[in-house]
Parts: sequence; C-alpha cells; structure tokens
Amino acid sequence: NLPRDLHWQFILVTLIIAAFIWLIRGGRGSRDAAGRERKADFLQFLFPKDIYTHVSARVDIWLWVTERLLRPFWVVGLLATVGPSTETAVIGVLQWTLGATPAIAVNYGWMLLYSLVTLLCYDFVFFLIHYTMHKVPALWVLHKVHHSAEVLTPLTRYREHFLAGPIWAAGGAFSYGLIGGLFAWLFNGELIAATLFNIGFFALLFGFNGSFRHYHVQFNYPRRLSLWLHSPAMHHVHHSYLPQHWDANFAAVTSIWDRLFGTLYIPQKDEYTPWGIGPNTQSEYRSYWQNTVGPFNDWYKMLIKGNSPQDDATKTGAIEKN
Repeated sequence: NLPRDLHWQFILVTLIIAAFIWLIRGGRGSRDAAGRERKADFLQFLFPKDIYTHVSARVDIWLWVTERLLRPFWVVGLLATVGPSTETAVIGVLQWTLGATPAIAVNYGWMLLYSLVTLLCYDFVFFLIHYTMHKVPALWVLHKVHHSAEVLTPLTRYREHFLAGPIWAAGGAFSYGLIGGLFAWLFNGELIAATLFNIGFFALLFGFNGSFRHYHVQFNYPRRLSLWLHSPAMHHVHHSYLPQHWDANFAAVTSIWDRLFGTLYIPQKDEYTPWGIGPNTQSEYRSYWQNTVGPFNDWYKMLIKGNSPQDDATKTGAIEKN
C-alpha cells in the first residue's frame, strides 16, 4: 500500500532532514516564495513565513479538504473495483494459459521482490499518466491545478482538481491489480509485501520522498544516485515554469522511466526553479475558486472556440507548460 495520507511520521522525518541540511549548509538551501535560494535562520528555514502565509498555501489547504471530502466516493467506485477486477482478470488469464498455480514457497526474499516490482509497476503507471496529463490538452487543464502552486508545501502533494483524483486512483488500482494478480498466481495468494513498522517497505520510500519533494528546501542527491532515484530537487524542476524545465521528471520515485523516455533532468545545486504556470497565466489559477472552475473554462474554450490552452499561451506569449 503506497500511502496517500499525510502521515505525521513522514512530516517529522522531512523536518529532521531539513534541520540536518540547515546545519551542514550553514542555513542555505531554503527557497523563498519566488523560488530563489536564500540563507535563513533555523525557524525561518523550516517554516518560512512568506511560504506558509502565501495565498497558494491557503489554496493547498482548501483543495486538500475538498479531496478528503470527495475521496470516499471515488475510492469506493474505483479502488474497490478496478484493483480487484484487474487482479481477478490476470489470475484468470494465467490459469487459462499456464495452468494451475505453481504455489512457490514464500520467503522474505520473495516478499522484497514483490514489494520492489509493485513499486516499479506503480511508478511506471504513474509516469504514463503524468506524461499524458502534460501532453493531452484536455487533461493538462486538470493537472494545471497542481502546477498552479506558486509555493511548495507538504499539502501541495494533494493539490489536484477533484476530477483528477479518480484518474490517479484508477491508475494506482490498475497497477496494484496487475502485479497482485501475477504474484497471487505464482504464490497461490500466500505472498504479502515486505513491511517495516507495519507499512510496506517501499511504500515508506514513496511516502518519505513524496513529503520532501513538495517542500521548499531543495535537496539534491549525488548525480549517480539521481540516475536511479528522483531527488526532491528534481521535482522542484518539474514544478518550474522556466522553458528549460518543461516536461521533465514525470515519475514518482525512480529515475528509470524518465531515463528511458528522455525526460530526465538533473538540476545543478541551488538551481533557480520558480514555481507555478508562469507570470502571464498565473492570475487565472490563483484562488480556490479559479482552480475549481478554471478547467471548465478552458474546456469551454477548447470545445466552443477551438482553442487549446497551449494556443492561448502561444498567442499571448505566456510562459506555460505544454
């Protein structure tokens, strides 16, 4: 289970790592509301006032509340149906083509492999959905709500339009069902994921990484490690509106899929990454109301006027992701 909840353990570890960065870098590494690196005292480093009082941070809160209120509807409708039905279909196909389960004996090595394969499959499905959301105009107007964040906070992780939530949920459920069906057939349903503190081992990696990549402290990994795992700084690049940062770093945890598809971007230390959708279009997606109705306005322009958001950006010279 890859956690979507705002677990306090993840926030605590994020703060501990940030405090360590503050100590070893002499107060450097924090970003201001404009996305520029600055030196700060300890409390300002961890909880910068200009970040957490920003209108974008308040919109994060309200979009998170909306997501929490609506989640039961699409969780029941998608996670409880897509995942199990996919798993059942995979088991049925394997039984039809290869016969009865080989019922492999379970050990901790197989549990670790199951966890790793599940993570890689989820990461690949996440990559495909994320890539598609950037490339298909009708989906980009939904995902643009996430990218309209002008500052990054742990709640930015949940900053999505309420119609985007079911898309992500269906993708996750499909990936779980696909791998779950394969391993259920191989091990006759006896295999479970490796756990630590009663949480999936690689789910912990996903959770810690997810909390830090939507945090204002830029944290780079060594380059060789960045070729395999996404650092928080790499996701800061993904949120940047600068043209050289467009359409980069789509995966959630690993760098494998971005390397294969040519979308990997490893930033320099303290590279400037201003967040948002660009100064000429940001005003259209600033308030909670604008982020809620904005996609419908863009769809109207596409259907009635025949203009995509990219066309509008081109005509006005706006800086916006395509």
